[in-house]
Amino acid sequence: MSQIWCGIPVFNNAATITDVAKRCREQIANVVVVDDGSTDADLVDLLKPLDVAVVRHPANLGKGAALLTAFGYAAKRGAEYVITLDGDGQHFPEDMPRFFPRLAPDVILIGRRDQVVGIMPDSSVFGREFSDFWICVECGAAVQDSQSGFRAYPLKHVMNLNLESRHYNMEMEIITRAIWAGLRTQSVPIRVWYPDPLERVSSFHPVRDNFRISLLHLRLILRNLLPIPHRRLPGIAAPPSRRLAQWFKRFRTENASPLGLAAAAVVTILPGMVLWPWGWFVVLYLALRLHLNKFMVIAMLALCMPPAVPAVCLRLGRYAIRSDAHPHLAWFVGAHLVALPAAIVMALLVYRGARMLAPGVELTATASRVQ
Repeated sequence: MSQIWCGIPVFNNAATITDVAKRCREQIANVVVVDDGSTDADLVDLLKPLDVAVVRHPANLGKGAALLTAFGYAAKRGAEYVITLDGDGQHFPEDMPRFFPRLAPDVILIGRRDQVVGIMPDSSVFGREFSDFWICVECGAAVQDSQSGFRAYPLKHVMNLNLESRHYNMEMEIITRAIWAGLRTQSVPIRVWYPDPLERVSSFHPVRDNFRISLLHLRLILRNLLPIPHRRLPGIAAPPSRRLAQWFKRFRTENASPLGLAAAAVVTILPGMVLWPWGWFVVLYLALRLHLNKFMVIAMLALCMPPAVPAVCLRLGRYAIRSDAHPHLAWFVGAHLVALPAAIVMALLVYRGARMLAPGVELTATASRVQ
């Protein structure tokens, strides 16, 4: 077990970090706590009674920077894997042994929060789905609970990724870039504790950090739209060739979450109407590069075909410009007037329909809090 380390990034969690570090030390011999510029306590003195290493950043650099520090510290001491979890007490260190038998040099293990103590906020439930959706758009992989900070990283390959983020957005970036580079992800069921909102201490800034995450996804999507292959890490075997049945299954099931299906409807209808008939080429390219659900794309393209929708666009455009003398202008105006409302309405219908057919797992209190 000497090649496995536990890394805990900490910022102003003095009330919980002693208990978390102690319980981690009971599961694994090597634990490093990275104090990311905390101001509520001196963690070196606080954790001195425990047999754990403490590395301190002189200022707050971000959770991603703290994770990279933990990776580097463990790698210099011969570690092959680092299991990370948060220092705020939400994770159960006792779940760490669930990761041990599944460690592999080409796999990032992600703790899937299946058992919840307390009530997970609606914002967190939606945030999980929203994050998983963007990961799927960027790399075509169905990742479960991509926001979870309880993970196991293979250091040899992860430290060779070209990571640009240093805050909460780094945990999203590392998944996408790892999959681009040829690594795989797997989920491990874990427990999580959600205390009363008034008791929880979180360093996540809703505006600033969500803005950083949004910019990250925008950069990754723009990169994925380029028809340039992603760089694969050396030593990672190429995926085996898919059989026809596998291609058909992927064609049918790729990005089939409610958000994924709704996104396919929007991306298809907007250019499909505004740029008809050439919008088909745009839609098909976007569907391939952004890993949209191909069945939904084909269904939405069928709605854009003549005679109904083009006729409505032309008629509305003529009414808007009050002239029949300029059919091309009338079509251009009418298509723009119809496309956006149609895309929004269809996306809402698809999302609600998918929700009704495949409701998400209800996350409620299902585990006991370990003190």
